[in-house]
Amino acid sequence: VYLLFQSLRQFSQRTISTASRRQFENRVHEKQKLFQEDNGIPVHLKGGVMDALLYRVTMGLAVFGKANTKIFMLWYSFQCAHI
Repeated sequence: VYLLFQSLRQFSQRTISTASRRQFENRVHEKQKLFQEDNGIPVHLKGGVMDALLYRVTMGLAVFGKANTKIFMLWYSFQCAHI
């Protein structure tokens, strides 16, 4: 028990390094410039092709889900009426 306590105490006294091993270049200023530019493109599409693709897939899934919900509600309402 004493050895466990001793090892935990030593571990808690060590300094934990939060420094990153690799330094990344700060590109926030470039991104701010891109997204704040007034070029008529909606902000959710300014990220490029992947943003446009993600937007279209999300909207397609939302429309499909809403239509599917309406179809099932209509189908179940007729199922209950015949019982």
